[in-house]
Amino acid sequence: MRLAPIMQPFFTDYLMTQRQASRHTIASYRDAFKQLLGYARQHTGKLPAQLDLADLETTRGNSIATRNARLTAIHSLFRYASLRAPEHADLIARVLSIPAKRTHTSIVSFLTKAELDALIGAPGTATWHGRRDRVLLMLTAQTGLRVSELTGLTIGDIHLGTGPHVSCRGKNRKSRCTPLTPPTAQALASWLAERGGADSDPLFPGRSGRALSRDAVAHLLAKHVAKAAAHCPSLNGKTITPHTLRHSAAMALLHAGIEPTVLALWLGHASPASTRPYIHADMALKQQAADRLAPPGVRPGRYRAPDELLAFLAGL
Repeated sequence: MRLAPIMQPFFTDYLMTQRQASRHTIASYRDAFKQLLGYARQHTGKLPAQLDLADLETTRGNSIATRNARLTAIHSLFRYASLRAPEHADLIARVLSIPAKRTHTSIVSFLTKAELDALIGAPGTATWHGRRDRVLLMLTAQTGLRVSELTGLTIGDIHLGTGPHVSCRGKNRKSRCTPLTPPTAQALASWLAERGGADSDPLFPGRSGRALSRDAVAHLLAKHVAKAAAHCPSLNGKTITPHTLRHSAAMALLHAGIEPTVLALWLGHASPASTRPYIHADMALKQQAADRLAPPGVRPGRYRAPDELLAFLAGL
């Protein structure tokens, strides 16, 4: 059976209509299949519209070993194809049985309060774009919104009356409200007074008036990180993305004593288990736990070598 009659309704009917997948999920699946079909054309000589399901079998090793995200897209397509092309049940079963590639889990990167202050203070307030960027960074660092949630905000999503908060539609189309601190609410009030517009207009527009893209947010963040690093050298050794600000918000909440279950609700996680990486990354919390295990009569804290030579030996 030809692939095109399966893949087209997979996007238009299954992903868009039945699952109501987000535009980011659809874009991710689209890019995965563009690479897969391009690879298949090089090795089979067939145009994408001429490919058969069996032609994809020869590309398994390359397509699914590169990224687990591509494997997820391929699995989703072949599950859909199992109802449309039962004559390929054996091939479909083999594709669905391919496991995800195992990866190492790294410790999340986050910014300290001093680093966040330097970053938020980097955009100049003399220009419209500088004032926009400062409020954007402040809002992201305080609420921990995902970049897709941030770029999707409209003016109507900001509520500055009693109990100021921002509402958004997050991952898996789940709606949630996140409280705003007084400084953030005040900054947003000033920005909205300058921004103007209707409730349906994007909160942070670009030059064209449309909402900023993910790439635009990453670009402005990199620009302000480079500027802030001149006054805060510790920023130079960190890879900082929009998601780093989300991690920083989570770590600030943990330091404030927020329970993991509340933290999961704040960040829009499906399960409190998703907050564990933040706990693993927080050496301060681990040190507090270690201090509780100190024997009676022993002063809590880290061991300090009494001599430079001992310190040198201990560090080997």
